[in-house]
Amino acid sequence: MGLLIALLLDPTCGLITTAAFAFGGLWLSPDLDTRSNALRRWGILRFIWWPYRRVLPHRSFWSHGPLLGTTGRLLLLIAWLSLVSAFFPWTETFVVINMLKNVWNAQPQRVAAFLIGLEASVWLHLILDGDPLPKEWNRRRKR
Repeated sequence: MGLLIALLLDPTCGLITTAAFAFGGLWLSPDLDTRSNALRRWGILRFIWWPYRRVLPHRSFWSHGPLLGTTGRLLLLIAWLSLVSAFFPWTETFVVINMLKNVWNAQPQRVAAFLIGLEASVWLHLILDGDPLPKEWNRRRKR
């Protein structure tokens, strides 16, 4: 995936995609809603996934769905970062969101490369699970 993005965009974007693919596979797996290796990798910070684990059933549309699962996990991380930044008096209210917006405006190709790497890692995970569709989409399981 990184090589493809490097050829399509530039070598830096290829490296970003590769790093995001590794990060997505190791730390932002759709299996964060279970007791998984990805959850254990967060160490003492694994508590940040408690809401995710309580609200979403395993292999649901919201955790394993195309684009939605990755978006949900990223939004949860942004929410936690925003909450933590609120405790520092020298930061603005929406410092994390403003920072992300500035990065998007300054380097849209690199942000896109990062997001492609994250989503590609999720798709590899789903394919390796043997059934890339969320359980709500699979009619065989409903019978």
